[in-house]
Amino acid sequence: MRPGSLRPFLTFQLLLMKLYYVEVAPNPTKVRLYIAEKIAGGAAISLDEIRVKLIKGEQNEAAHLQRTRFATVPVLEIGPDDYIIESRAIMDYLEDLFPDPCMLGQNPRERAQAREVERITELRVLTPIGRYVHATNSPIGLPKSADIAADASKTLITGLNYVESLLNDGRQFLVGEMPTMADCTLAAALQFARFGNVEVDPRYSCLARWERAYCQREFCKSVLSL
Repeated sequence: MRPGSLRPFLTFQLLLMKLYYVEVAPNPTKVRLYIAEKIAGGAAISLDEIRVKLIKGEQNEAAHLQRTRFATVPVLEIGPDDYIIESRAIMDYLEDLFPDPCMLGQNPRERAQAREVERITELRVLTPIGRYVHATNSPIGLPKSADIAADASKTLITGLNYVESLLNDGRQFLVGEMPTMADCTLAAALQFARFGNVEVDPRYSCLARWERAYCQREFCKSVLSL
């Protein structure tokens, strides 16, 4: 690419970007929260949000299957027949395009910590909440399973204990005083817990404090509907 030719390329990309999502679903929600955080911090992200209606089966229609063979969301369309279909990959792509405000830390150690906390939050909070909801009262009709629900509950407890220990020092966000992708993942997970009537023990007082503060931020309210 010739010097000076990057800006037209980025402009072309931005004009084409579309985010396909399902409201309340945790993976699309964490991406939407991430985008809201970036825009609130001054990033010039411009995209269209397109809701995929699961009840009508739009995720299984040919148009969406052309975006992702897995019939999943979120999907970020970045150009003609060019899609990113995993939530973390979408956030990483946007972080590369729009490095400010930084959502991954300012140095290698901070970035490693932010990635570590986000990954643990995904695997030990978001994922078990999803498994529990779908094993008890699945919104997409998956069969109930007491064994899966019990296993998910055990994993969730270890995740919530971890998050509580991070927040025990009074920090505002999971990785210090600035929001990272980890906060987006945690907020998305807890909203899905509310949607699925998953009760979080009120003795996790630091987590409760974090959630109240995070959800009260104006730009988060536009994403978190529950």
